[in-house]
Amino acid sequence: MLAHATTWWTILKICIEERLVYRGDFALGTLMRFLPIVTQIFLWTAVYAAAGSGDIAGYSSTDIIAYYLLTMLVRAFSSMPGLASGIARQVREGEIKKFMIQPIDLVGYLLLARIAHKVVYYLVAAGPFALVYFVCRSYFPGWPDATVFAVFLCSLLLSFALGFFLEASMGMLAFWFLEVTSLLFVYMLFTFFFSGHMFPLDFLPEPWKTIVDFMPFQYMAYFPAAVFLGKIEGPEMWQGLAIQIGWVLFFIFTCRRMMRAGFNRYSGFGG
Repeated sequence: MLAHATTWWTILKICIEERLVYRGDFALGTLMRFLPIVTQIFLWTAVYAAAGSGDIAGYSSTDIIAYYLLTMLVRAFSSMPGLASGIARQVREGEIKKFMIQPIDLVGYLLLARIAHKVVYYLVAAGPFALVYFVCRSYFPGWPDATVFAVFLCSLLLSFALGFFLEASMGMLAFWFLEVTSLLFVYMLFTFFFSGHMFPLDFLPEPWKTIVDFMPFQYMAYFPAAVFLGKIEGPEMWQGLAIQIGWVLFFIFTCRRMMRAGFNRYSGFGG
């Protein structure tokens, strides 16, 4: 057991070191992601000015900017750029064979690699995030109470797990389809729109709001942000957290079942 833990710890350290090889490029790419904030602030200010109303679906102009800043934070946890396409490429090019003959679990390895990516990302982005939230502090109503904040933090971690296992499951489709680029493009569109990253899902009319409530995407951006802002509270908050946990468990199971089924049907020759 100790040797097994040491192996995984070594893999995690190697993955972190790999992320730091091109640290200048990584840091520049991270900082560039903060530039759209100014655009979004101007956009939503203009939208509310044109609407002539101080409130849209329960969100004031300051609420919507605070919501966008929070979803940016949550999406930094839940987004997994390159994960599904990377799995598909490994299957297509035969690299996946090494995980079938070596005593290294594919999903576990990919999870550690993604944790390493997020650790390095937040080490680089901690300063810019702190600066942005300090400058924009007037948009926030204040800190939530301890219980709500704990639920928010828990939901953040769950959004990472949900984003990872959901996208890994999409990547496993490559065992059945030679080319999954189009499927991944549709998945990214669904994730971006139905996660609430573009706007609060409260803006959706019925029956679309009810339909979206049955999807897992809202727990990758909308739900944690709405909890922090007090838009979801009381029993609804605890129910949402339980559903989020349920989705995480579902996609853990789905991802591993798809991996085992994919390994059983995979054939590789040469190399």
